[in-house]
Amino acid sequence: MKVYILAPLVFILAITTNKCKNKNETSVYKGKLEVKGMCMNYTIKLLEGNVDTSKLVAEWKNEMTGKTHTNVFALGSVCNFPSSINEGDEFFFTIDTTYVSNCAVCLAYYPKPPKSIAIKVVNK
Repeated sequence: MKVYILAPLVFILAITTNKCKNKNETSVYKGKLEVKGMCMNYTIKLLEGNVDTSKLVAEWKNEMTGKTHTNVFALGSVCNFPSSINEGDEFFFTIDTTYVSNCAVCLAYYPKPPKSIAIKVVNK
C-alpha cells in the first residue's frame, strides 16, 4: 500500500522539478542599454528580473563620463546584438548560455563593467 502512495508522489515531484529547471533557463528579463560604447563595448542595466547578483556589477563608474551606473553588466554577445537598439532604449532578453563568438569586432577600448553576460534580445 505504501508503494502505491509513494510512487505517484515521486512522479509528481520529478515533473515539477523539471518544469522549474526549464523555466529558469528561459526567463525573460528587461534591460536598458546604458552605454553604447565604440566597438560593441556596451553596458546594459538590468531593470526587471532576478539575475544572479554575482553576474552583475552593483555599482560601476564610467571613467569617460564620470557617471555611475547600478546593476549593470557588459554585453557578452556582441555578434547578435541588434544594431537598432540605441543608448537609452529598453528591451527584453534571455541569457544565452550557448553563445559562441564568431564575428570580427574592433579592439578599440571603451570603458565597460568588468562582468559580462551573453544575452539574446527577444520580443515580448
